[in-house]
Amino acid sequence: MEKYKFITEFELRSSPKVLFPYISTPSGLERWFAEKVTVLPDHRFDFQWDGDSHIARQTGMRINKAVRFDFENTSDNNLDNNHVELKLEVSELTQTTFLRVIDYSSNPDQDELASLWEGFIDNLREIVGS
Repeated sequence: MEKYKFITEFELRSSPKVLFPYISTPSGLERWFAEKVTVLPDHRFDFQWDGDSHIARQTGMRINKAVRFDFENTSDNNLDNNHVELKLEVSELTQTTFLRVIDYSSNPDQDELASLWEGFIDNLREIVGS
C-alpha cells in the first residue's frame, strides 16, 4: 500500500512549555486530538476515534520540542507503518510558536487531511486560548 506524507504548520499563540503536554500526554491529547487515549506498556498509546482503537508506539520525544507516534499494523510488512509527528518550533525572529504536523499515511487526499488537521488545531487553539 502506497504511503503519503502530509506536512502542515499552524501558528499558535502559546509557549512550547504550555503546548507540549497537549501533544505528548494522554490527558492532553484527549482534549483535542482523540476521543480517548490510554497508555499501554512499552510506550504504547491506544487512540480511539469513533469507537475504533488505534495502537501507536511513542517512538520519539524531545521535551518541549516534539513527539512521534508510529501506528502499529498499518502496513503489510510492519516496516512502513503510518505515523504522526508533532513538532513545536519557535521563530527566532518573531518568537512565534508553530506546530508542524507530519502525517504519514495511506490517505492521498491532501484537502481532506488539511481539513482534518485544521479541525484538530481549532480545538487545540480553543483550549489554550490561542
